[in-house]
Amino acid sequence: MNDLYSLLRTQEYSGRGIIIGTTPSGKAAVGYFIMGRSASSRARRFERNGDELAIKYTAEKDPEHAELIIYSPIRLIGNRLIVTNGDQTDTVYEALRLGGSFESALATRAFEPDPPHFTARISGMVTFDSGRPTFELSVLKAGDPEGRTCVRNFFRYEEQRGVGHFIHTYMGGREVLKTFSGEPWEVNVPDDIDEFTETVWNGINEDNKVALYTRFIDPATMEYTDRLINKYE
Repeated sequence: MNDLYSLLRTQEYSGRGIIIGTTPSGKAAVGYFIMGRSASSRARRFERNGDELAIKYTAEKDPEHAELIIYSPIRLIGNRLIVTNGDQTDTVYEALRLGGSFESALATRAFEPDPPHFTARISGMVTFDSGRPTFELSVLKAGDPEGRTCVRNFFRYEEQRGVGHFIHTYMGGREVLKTFSGEPWEVNVPDDIDEFTETVWNGINEDNKVALYTRFIDPATMEYTDRLINKYE
């Protein structure tokens, strides 16, 4: 299992990241962060929207391709929490509302249309059933350098206390960013939400981090505690 802080420190530019798992005491843990290299990517902040999470744009001029950087990262429907790095949050939400599934919803989507990077769409969902959480993750990425095909990877995990799984959009690169590849990283999750939050925030590259949101959820009651950090207030 990877030490979460050490793993984050090795990534100069992870882009956006999702961590979902279970604390040693059995709470579901969710973390989502965004990073930015351009002025428009950095002109963002997280805001709570009831029990959900929104991204607000803070610059005066609307950005190009606003749908790629302004979206709802976290939404709730019934006993499910959805977390993604784009407007596919709404795609999954609507599919679940109509009786579909996480996988069927994302089968209708692909990577982001931002050549030459073709940024991966990363998504996660926590389902609370019988007092125990289960987890799903997905990575939708280009299957070729020209973006003509899409590879859709799906992963399902049962509860494993003290263990989380971490996916992010980029593995490195400078001019053309390399897409995340392989299975989600297995990482340690502590019992203290402040420790978890500080580990992620301090591990993300200082020059490029923008915002972080974390939440610990009691699977029996759905009651939660959360933390929110914005670098650019």
